[in-house]
Amino acid sequence: MQMRHLGKTGPLSSTLGLGCMGMSGMYGPSDRAESIATIHAALDAGVNLLDTGDFYGMGHNEMLISEALKGIARDRAVISVKFGALRDPAAGWGGVDGRPAAVKNFLAYTLQRLGVDHIDIYRPARLDPNVPIEDTIGAIADMVKAGYVRHIGLSEVGSATIRRAAAVHPIADLQIEYSLVSRSIEDGILDTCRELGIGITAYGVLSRGLISGHWRKDTAGQGDFRAVSPRFQAGNIDTNLALVEALRAVAEDRKVSVAQIAIAWVAAQGDDIIPLIGARRRDRLAEALGALDVTLTSGDLAAIEAAVPKDAVAGTRYAAAQMAHLDSEH
Repeated sequence: MQMRHLGKTGPLSSTLGLGCMGMSGMYGPSDRAESIATIHAALDAGVNLLDTGDFYGMGHNEMLISEALKGIARDRAVISVKFGALRDPAAGWGGVDGRPAAVKNFLAYTLQRLGVDHIDIYRPARLDPNVPIEDTIGAIADMVKAGYVRHIGLSEVGSATIRRAAAVHPIADLQIEYSLVSRSIEDGILDTCRELGIGITAYGVLSRGLISGHWRKDTAGQGDFRAVSPRFQAGNIDTNLALVEALRAVAEDRKVSVAQIAIAWVAAQGDDIIPLIGARRRDRLAEALGALDVTLTSGDLAAIEAAVPKDAVAGTRYAAAQMAHLDSEH
């Protein structure tokens, strides 16, 4: 496994990270034992970046990771945690809280659930429109000084917010959706991060399974986020699956899977970009790891671009209400 630093100031990370959200219910039921086995398989393969959020399963995901890491040396895992999203007992969403007191409260609970004495990268999941980003980042900076946090990250924020945050404390990386069908980062945000020496951890590289080559229209069940995602809705999904089939033709020419060529495309966009893979099973993890052996030529990149042109996807990546709250889309 090749390693690289996240940005100018961040930790040493594997060139692929494991996103653990799907292990806590966002895409329907998952198997606890298989989830833990997948985390272990990732670590054994040299993947050290584990990404979670304190609101994934209302703390379930952090406790799952804690269980998986029992008996494993702390320095084998770079733990990235998002915070700030509010949940209710019915698993609904209640906005974002980025107040300094809330930051320290969220962190205290995260340390307890994970069973660790520090978090490697701590980041607000979304921008709180009622709290200056300087206040939120300043509170995390206090936790860096106190030893509870090693590095500060950001998530789904735009260039202006990135600059304001970086003026308070060095930022290791921006976590943001980036894939063949989600490319708004290319319209300024990526340039800003590169100017400031901030790395990118790219989630949604398979667009929630849409461009994995495995998803079918009859697979989204109850409790699956994709059942309400615009790109999976009638009127959009047939257009999008046609793009997948065009991409499949390119992948078959290269004798790789659709998922592998989609992941390899993200990785090929720069050494400062770390794709996060949301594998919940060891077979899906093994497939994703195979993308690291795929080197795309200029001809391959042109063929991929022809198969899935920028902005060809039908539907936004989130529903309208959620899109309106994304600072990165403003």
